Amino acid sequence: MGDIIHAVIIGIVEGLTEFLPVSSSGHMILTNKLLGIASDDQAIVTFEIVIQLGAILAMALVYWERILDLFGLSRKAKSLGTLTSGKGFGKRLNLIHVALGIVPAMLLAFLLKDVIKGEGFNQTPVLISLVIGGIYMIVAERLSKTRRIPVVAETMDDMSYKQAFGIGLLQCLSLWPGFSRSGSTIAGGMLVGTSYKAAADFSFLMAIPIMMAATGYEMLESYKYIQGDNLMFFIVGFIVSFVVAWLVIVLFLKYIQKVRLTHFAIYRFILAAAFWLFVMR
Repeated sequence: MGDIIHAVIIGIVEGLTEFLPVSSSGHMILTNKLLGIASDDQAIVTFEIVIQLGAILAMALVYWERILDLFGLSRKAKSLGTLTSGKGFGKRLNLIHVALGIVPAMLLAFLLKDVIKGEGFNQTPVLISLVIGGIYMIVAERLSKTRRIPVVAETMDDMSYKQAFGIGLLQCLSLWPGFSRSGSTIAGGMLVGTSYKAAADFSFLMAIPIMMAATGYEMLESYKYIQGDNLMFFIVGFIVSFVVAWLVIVLFLKYIQKVRLTHFAIYRFILAAAFWLFVMR
């Protein structure tokens, strides 16, 4: 299955790529190929699920105050009566926004789960989606910069239900292996009139329930591989993924205005070239 060094490397790759618009699945396939690990080995698939859980927990740690806010448990939410009296309801981000953002992709993923699983390790759709996803991100950013799509939501709290649903629909593009969930949602937010920062925040917040549901579902079939000699491999990967993902999220949010979607798109094109050279040839 691999040694501890492999666990550290894969954990780093997961933490670095899960929440950036660069396709974590493409990176995983390429990394496993370079390490001589079979991507379709069920133990490795389970390991990737476990380290993804580490990344999810890092996200929850960063956004814990907003999560409490959504459920009316923060001081701010209680003072506004967001979930009880209705005061301010609909004028701040709430659970309806999140539901509208996650339901389309979750429903489509459930309906197409067999197709998605079958294509998950297929290299051709990953390579194509790396390129098309990069073009999609460039177009979204260009349209936003030229103000052909005016920004009407500077923060998550300014978002309308219509915008949240629009982002949810565009998130369905991420079901195409290699397209990137964060890439589809951040660019999608800009296409429906949110700022880059608001789109990134909403994308990250939506990731928590979506990835928890997907990880939980996969673990029902894969938990039996987490035992015996593999246990330390899983533990190390989980910890590394958690720490790296936390650092990436914090740094990305801090320097978000300096790193544009076009920069990530160019990186995706470079990754596609590496994918073609090292995986497909």
